Amino acid sequence: MKAFYGDLKLGILGGGQLGRMLIQQAINYNVTVKILDPDREAPCRKLCDEFTIGSLGDYETVYNFGKTVDLLTIEIEKVNVDALEQLEKEGVLVYPQSRIIRLIQDKGLQKQFFKENDIPTADFQIISSPQQLQQSLIPFPYIQKLRKDGYDGKGVYKVIDESYLAGAFKEPSLIEKWIDFEKEIAVIVARNENGEISTFPMVEMEFNPKANLVEFLIAPSTLPFAIQQKAEQIAKKIADSLKIVGLLAVEMFLDKHGRILVNELAPRPHNSGHQTIEGNVVSQFEQHLRAIFNQPLGDTACLNNAIMVNVLGEAGYEGPAIYQGIEKVLKVPGVYIHLYGKALTKPFRKMGHVTIVDADREKAIEKARFVQKTLKVIS
Repeated sequence: MKAFYGDLKLGILGGGQLGRMLIQQAINYNVTVKILDPDREAPCRKLCDEFTIGSLGDYETVYNFGKTVDLLTIEIEKVNVDALEQLEKEGVLVYPQSRIIRLIQDKGLQKQFFKENDIPTADFQIISSPQQLQQSLIPFPYIQKLRKDGYDGKGVYKVIDESYLAGAFKEPSLIEKWIDFEKEIAVIVARNENGEISTFPMVEMEFNPKANLVEFLIAPSTLPFAIQQKAEQIAKKIADSLKIVGLLAVEMFLDKHGRILVNELAPRPHNSGHQTIEGNVVSQFEQHLRAIFNQPLGDTACLNNAIMVNVLGEAGYEGPAIYQGIEKVLKVPGVYIHLYGKALTKPFRKMGHVTIVDADREKAIEKARFVQKTLKVIS
């Protein structure tokens, strides 16, 4: 590989906030970054060395973009995998590998992978038609997930009883047993081409019930060490089984009986790792770059208690973004604001995040609740 800090050209498929934060780290390594995104106003547009407007789902667009770089990575899974496969055949490095992106694009294949590799997960059934749903083997209540194209809580439907079947998805999907969980947890694991594997300490998450996405995250976890150890072991086993190169976010449930069940995977930097920028020795973005450049992985230890609060567009507002309460939040010590450069807000759109660090865990939580109440995105 060319020297990663010199003449190597890194391509990123997707120009959203994850790409933006990857670029912020890549600048420190003097890496040339090219971005492909369909939105001419994407958050990455002003930060990258070269910005190309084009569809991530179009074979020719992805293939032609990939031919201009030495190494291709993603910040979103919804990309044309056939083009990535062809690029790999022609010598372009694609990390994570195209076969892994193909697997993770399809929640049905993902679940089958868990089953085949003895990864603990909720009981499930793959559904190809509404008729099959009527004869499901999973008892009510259960969760229906579209096999493809679901993200940030979209493509997920809770079926409480028979009366909910009318509103169920008609497209290919999977249904899984409803887990009465104690806590949602996540572990981010990295693996480089040499096979070195490293996990970030497990985090605990709270979800916004309306938007069904992470609203509040705390690290390090105070759950028993045995649970944290088990979650990290599961993440390492998945990364090793996949032989992934790059970062993998493993979202899990801790049920009422203390069992850990894997929910979903994301083969890229993830919302559950944003707090690592200020909260850990190495951030998830730096770790992803180290992994794909096949460099030694960094120290993932927590430096402090760190809480991440997602800044979401307020319900009822759509248009040019106005950040209300930002001055009040900036007065609080240990508060770090990250705005994503999105000009327009809409309800529950991810507009930024705030990380709160404090040596006192309870004070950190108190500050985070203040940020949640005070910082609002309106129009």
